[in-house]
Amino acid sequence: MNPKIPLVDLQTQYQTLRDEIHAAIEPVMAAGRFILGEEEKLFEQEFAAFCGARHCVGVANGTDALHMALRALDIGPGDEVITQTNTFIATAVAIWQAGARPVLVDCDPASYQINVEQAAAAITPRTKALMPVHLYGQPADMDSILALAKRHGLKVIEDACQAHGAEYRGRRVGGLGDVAAFSFYPGKNLGAYGDAGAITTNDEALAAKLRAMREYGQAAKYFHDFKGFNSRLDTLQAAVLRVKLPRLAAWNDARRRHAAEFGARLQAIGIEPPCEVSDRKHVWHLYVVQVNDRPRIQKALAEAGIATGIHYPVPIHLQKAFADLGHQRGAFPVAEAAADRILSLPMYPELMGEQIARIVDALRQALKE
Repeated sequence: MNPKIPLVDLQTQYQTLRDEIHAAIEPVMAAGRFILGEEEKLFEQEFAAFCGARHCVGVANGTDALHMALRALDIGPGDEVITQTNTFIATAVAIWQAGARPVLVDCDPASYQINVEQAAAAITPRTKALMPVHLYGQPADMDSILALAKRHGLKVIEDACQAHGAEYRGRRVGGLGDVAAFSFYPGKNLGAYGDAGAITTNDEALAAKLRAMREYGQAAKYFHDFKGFNSRLDTLQAAVLRVKLPRLAAWNDARRRHAAEFGARLQAIGIEPPCEVSDRKHVWHLYVVQVNDRPRIQKALAEAGIATGIHYPVPIHLQKAFADLGHQRGAFPVAEAAADRILSLPMYPELMGEQIARIVDALRQALKE
C-alpha cells in the first residue's frame, strides 16, 4: 500500500535540520535569555535584509503583527480599513482588534488577489488604510494599490503572512507598503516551532514605536510612554527561524518546480492550474485548484491516501463572527463561487515527483468516476 501524502510534511523537514536545530537551541538554553535574546535581534536583522526592508520587529504571531501595525499607524475606532473577503479570518480580526471596521471587497477570479477597482469604489472619508493580502503566496497588484493609496492619502499594510520571499516586479514583499505583517506559523514557507510573527517597515520611527508597543509601550524597562501589548518573538523561535531562513529561497524554488509539474500534469487531465501573474514571483504557500463536486473529490483522494485542504471554505462576509457587517450571500460573487470549488493539494519543498504524479492520477480517477 502506498504511504499517505500529507498536505504539509513538517516531520521530513525537521529530520533534515535536526542536528542544526538542536545546536542552535542549546546556546539559548544555556544563556537563559528566552525573551528578546541575541538570536532574536540577529533574526530581525537577517529577515529585514531578506525582505529588502530597513527594519523588522519580531512579535508573537501573525495576527498580532497585523493588529500592531494598524495600531502603530494610529488606526482605531471610527476608522475603516479595506481588505478582501477571501482570506483567513485573522486579517479581519486584526482590524476589529484595533477598533476599526473591516470594509470588504471581492477578489480577482484568476489570481484571488484583492479587486483594486472595488477597493477604490469602497473608499469613504473614514477610510484610513488598504490591507491587501498576498494570498496563497502570490503578491497583490501593489503598483495599483500604492497609486490608489497615494491619491487618497491612505496607508498600505501588506498582509504577507503567506508570502515569505514572494516578489512583485523584482522586489520582495515586506518592503513595498508602509508596513507588512508576517506569520511564522509552523506550516508557513518559513515556519517556527510554535506561534511567531514579525512586522517589517522602512519607517524608522514606526519601527521604534512597534518595538515599544510589543513591550507594554515602554521606552526603557518600567518606563511606559503609552499603553502597549505583550507580544514578543521568543528567542528559541528566533533561533529556529535563523536555521531555516538561509534555506528559504531554495525551498521556494522547490515549490515553484512542484507547481510547474503540477500545472503540466493537471492541464493534461482537464483541470486549469492556478495562475502566476507575469510580473510576480509566486512562492506557492498553497497550491489551490478548483473542482466540481468537491466533497466527492476530497473523499476519493482521502481514500487514495492523499490529504487535501480548503483555504478557505467561508468568506469573511459570510462568517457568523462578522454578521454585524451586514453582508448577505451574493454580495461578493467571485469569492463565493471560488469558496465552493477551491481545493488545496499537497505542497511543500520535500514533495517528490512521484508523489505529484500519484496525486494527479488520483484526481484523474476521481474525475472519471
